[in-house]
Amino acid sequence: MSRRAILAGGAAIGASLFLPKGLRAQDFPTDQVNTTGLAVTDDTVQVGILHSISGTMSISETGSVQAEKLAIEQINAQGGVLGRKIETIQEDGASDWPTFAEKARKLLVNDKVASVMGCWTSASRKAVLPVFEQHNGMLYYPTFYEGLEESPNVIYTGQEATQQIIAGLDWVAREKGAKSFYLLGSDYIWPRTSNKIARKHIEDKLGGEVVGEEYYPLGHTQFNSVINKIRLKKPDVIYAIVVGGSNVSFYKQLKAAGIDMTEEAPLLLTISVTEDEIRGIGGENIEGAYACMKYFQSLENENNKEFVAAFKEMWGDDMVIGDVTQAAYLGPWLWKAAVEKAGSFDVDKVREASPGIELTTAPEGYVKIHENHHLWSKTRVGHAMADGQYEVVFTTDDLVEPDPFPEGYQ
Repeated sequence: MSRRAILAGGAAIGASLFLPKGLRAQDFPTDQVNTTGLAVTDDTVQVGILHSISGTMSISETGSVQAEKLAIEQINAQGGVLGRKIETIQEDGASDWPTFAEKARKLLVNDKVASVMGCWTSASRKAVLPVFEQHNGMLYYPTFYEGLEESPNVIYTGQEATQQIIAGLDWVAREKGAKSFYLLGSDYIWPRTSNKIARKHIEDKLGGEVVGEEYYPLGHTQFNSVINKIRLKKPDVIYAIVVGGSNVSFYKQLKAAGIDMTEEAPLLLTISVTEDEIRGIGGENIEGAYACMKYFQSLENENNKEFVAAFKEMWGDDMVIGDVTQAAYLGPWLWKAAVEKAGSFDVDKVREASPGIELTTAPEGYVKIHENHHLWSKTRVGHAMADGQYEVVFTTDDLVEPDPFPEGYQ
């Protein structure tokens, strides 16, 4: 398939939401669609991309940048947004939370971008959130996260706790009879808060037991001590929320210690390892593990087939696509839909237009923006294969309504 065909065909994603092809900028005069001083001209609109392309989180965030650039190129091939081509200003958060805040301020105050696609960790999101709320910017945040947040300045295109943490634990208890769990995570807000929710659900709702809980700094590479503790405790499930480059060391050391995840004794369930991380880990080192996400590259539907083909055409046949990468791809399309529904780039009008926006042709399937700025999505469980892909073994029948403040878990 040629690059031109990829762009022409891929740009049709969500086309039913948008205004007709041939839309001209002169149909939407700049002084009418941009009254708040954003970087919008008669021909262009600037948006920001803010992810870690260096440091320990680059293994996870590079795919988000690639997906956002693919979506923007496809949108531009379709004619842009309100007849204007999207130009990007990219900044590197460098896996450092104060740097994320600094770069967010630059994008909003100096560059006056109309929106920002960005962040991965909850620590980076928490760092930039006051900046977006102070300067009234709009952030499209793609990562599954712990919930317990709802901001008028953020559209959360990943899952919150009820759609991932609670749903995944329910699945492993129901389908695998799991009763005992060892909680393991990187040492920052997302793993700690997620495991707080997981512990409460395991103990109060499932009648299970948490037999251990450990945290390690981002970038940590020595896991032999905790692996020995896990072997002594013999949990039914290792519940792993290790992020970034640390995953490479953790899974290689698990295998070296003789823990064969294909035997499921213990079973490993992760909510942090996508195909992007497996690319660094090596499929042979994680084969047999399970992951609870909403998207896997192996999903069999026409939307995903076109998306995967376009992504590989743009970035290389050896590239893989994980859950957060796909959620990042949704951001520019959802922003475009809201802008064209509002008929304006002004953030207040885009915010007002966002609830109810639906994407019928998202790679994961149908999604819709809830009033709480999260997405209605399905929950899935994948089984890691030696080739670095996941086999989907469970999908919810219906979309799961986002509930960022679940009663009893706060």
